[in-house]
Amino acid sequence: MAHLQRKNLTLRLRLSLLHAISAALNGGLDLVRTLGAVGPSDPLAKRFGKFGAGSCIAFPHGTIFGEQFIEVGSASILGPWVTLSAGMVPGQKMVTNPVIRIGNRCSIGFGSHIVGHFSIDIGDDVMCAPYVYITDQNHAYEDIETPIGLQWPKEDTVSIGAGSWLGTGSIILPGARIGEHVTVAAGAVVVGEVPSRSVVAGVPARVIKQYEEGIGWHARTNGYSIHLPG
Repeated sequence: MAHLQRKNLTLRLRLSLLHAISAALNGGLDLVRTLGAVGPSDPLAKRFGKFGAGSCIAFPHGTIFGEQFIEVGSASILGPWVTLSAGMVPGQKMVTNPVIRIGNRCSIGFGSHIVGHFSIDIGDDVMCAPYVYITDQNHAYEDIETPIGLQWPKEDTVSIGAGSWLGTGSIILPGARIGEHVTVAAGAVVVGEVPSRSVVAGVPARVIKQYEEGIGWHARTNGYSIHLPG
């Protein structure tokens, strides 16, 4: 009996120690996340072309460079591991400014990438789910005698209208001009013009639902192709 009591006491002590270690580690991580977050008064934020009041980049953040060509509005939240880049490499001089503009009250989800080279404009109140990829530059492939990686890339402006929602894993490619109050389904690949107050899905994305005055929201059973540039 005494042996069993000692064994039970040892197990309880081990569990208590494990719980204490777990609490200490998680408390430490919470503290690191809190202290590592970037607000308007922090040195990293001051490198941005604009970093509005109440905005925050969560810790840990992804790759960030070309900050002087990036503007973030007020009350916007950029989640952990979000990458923001203007240009190919740090220190590159850009031909436009800002290269990336994020509006007010936006939410950029975990692991998303916003990769700008010319012009990406994100309107107010835009929400991005995790792992959204937005870029205004893509590889060229037309010259079959030259490896794709050696061909000069193509750029085209990207705009995302106010109040829109980009689903998990959606990809916004050069030339995408998304209207206001648009829902982009998870995994959709968008290029070209998207009308306001619509829902798009698929690869390439097609309009599957749209709002019209006097009718309301209605399904596009066959969808219709988004107008592609060029």
